[in-house]
Amino acid sequence: MSIDAEDKTLAVSGVTYQKADAAYFDKRRLQRTAGFWGLWGIGVAAVISGNFSGWNGGIATAGWGGFLVATIVVVIMYVMMIESISEMASAMPHTGGAYSFARAAMGPWGGFVTGLAETIEYVMTTGVVVFYSSQYADEIVRQLSGFSLIEQGLGWVWWVVLYAVFVLLNASGANASFTFAVVVSIISVGILVLYAVLALATGTVDFGALWDIAPAAGGSVFLPFGIGAVFFAMPFAMWLFLGIEELPLAAEEAHNPERDIPRAGRAGMLTLVVTGAIVLFLNPAVLGAEATGSSLEPLLDAFRAIIPGNVAAILSTFALIGLLASIQGIMFGYGRNMYSLSRAGYYPKFLSLTGKRQTPYVALVVGAVIGFAALFIVQYGGEAAGGVVLNIAVWGAVLAYLLQMVSYVILRLRHPEASRPHRSPFGLVGAVIAGVIALAIFVAVLLNPAYTPAIVTIIVVYILALVLFAVLGRNKLVLSPEEEYAVLGGLSDESVEP
Repeated sequence: MSIDAEDKTLAVSGVTYQKADAAYFDKRRLQRTAGFWGLWGIGVAAVISGNFSGWNGGIATAGWGGFLVATIVVVIMYVMMIESISEMASAMPHTGGAYSFARAAMGPWGGFVTGLAETIEYVMTTGVVVFYSSQYADEIVRQLSGFSLIEQGLGWVWWVVLYAVFVLLNASGANASFTFAVVVSIISVGILVLYAVLALATGTVDFGALWDIAPAAGGSVFLPFGIGAVFFAMPFAMWLFLGIEELPLAAEEAHNPERDIPRAGRAGMLTLVVTGAIVLFLNPAVLGAEATGSSLEPLLDAFRAIIPGNVAAILSTFALIGLLASIQGIMFGYGRNMYSLSRAGYYPKFLSLTGKRQTPYVALVVGAVIGFAALFIVQYGGEAAGGVVLNIAVWGAVLAYLLQMVSYVILRLRHPEASRPHRSPFGLVGAVIAGVIALAIFVAVLLNPAYTPAIVTIIVVYILALVLFAVLGRNKLVLSPEEEYAVLGGLSDESVEP
């Protein structure tokens, strides 16, 4: 470490930090507004749309039995990973989340690579949820009025409307964001419970329909496409939980992050396991496994099967709330992720401006523009936008997961004495198991030809980003809270300000 007193710079780990005065951070403030329920709401909201669309592709990939196995493995990964992440978040209660953990463990380059993976995950996940929300909304309008924007080739209008509404909501203030997240999370969970009650009460549940996919050569009734298909179904199982790991991004907006982020993480996982079980068992039991696997709106189709006509459309309008909840929750995530990387200088610094309402409004707008562009290019370039963008989101997620578990192991071994208000009951073993499962999913994505466009896209993004960081960004970093913790190793009280 070397400090240049004249230039007011600090050189460490192959990067250079520039002096930032108080005015810099005054323009980049967040507001502490969230307690346990706010954190639970934002975590569940980020994920809950996965119960309404996207997950069911795993049944088409591996059959119902194969997807059940894949889901159990993925649940193990998330439970252990959330505990590991909660431990790191309690030690580093900064907005940076995954980037912050990797920066402390693997230096600036590791932090940047991990943070960029999480940006890709959340920006693309928001795009996927916008896509599926537009499918639901358009189908509901078509049922009620006979008119469809999608049939007119104007599906992108739904995307503009959805992005605009939720950028405005997220930019209006953290209190509004957390309050909305709690309300829509409760409603969404309620809709899934209502679906379960209606399905069971009307006698439309037939568990024999779970096995209606004809086994392929070498397959069985339980595993119609063989045990290997389980490997490729795990990315779809992630869709039932992807996003709950964003809770550390709310650390600087939580009243007591060291206590409430771990508690909200556990409560959120329990909620999602219950809601995931509802759709996993009851959606295909109503529609049949084969029909569920090929549906773009599996819950909407299930409501139609239970209650035909306009009543089903009205109930499906409530189901749409689940997807809208996730636009809110995931948009919150990409906004804070981009804010933290920008505040530290990895991304252009204007992205971390917060304004009078103390929300990263610039990051929210830029992320929305990127997500819309990705949907538009893919959809009108000849591909199905939902599938391709979902693949990009999943691969970004598993890369971030793997790097976070590596960071956990490094930090535990390198700094065992660092303060950790919350400790994972699974310890190093849990992080290793979660990391191995994340690696397996990472490899599954690599080996699946359907993910090739996503992989190529991410590789191109990484090459461009790393070149820009090497040439420009690494000499213009700022000692944000995440960077200061990393430079000091989380162990020293001495100041590193030049």
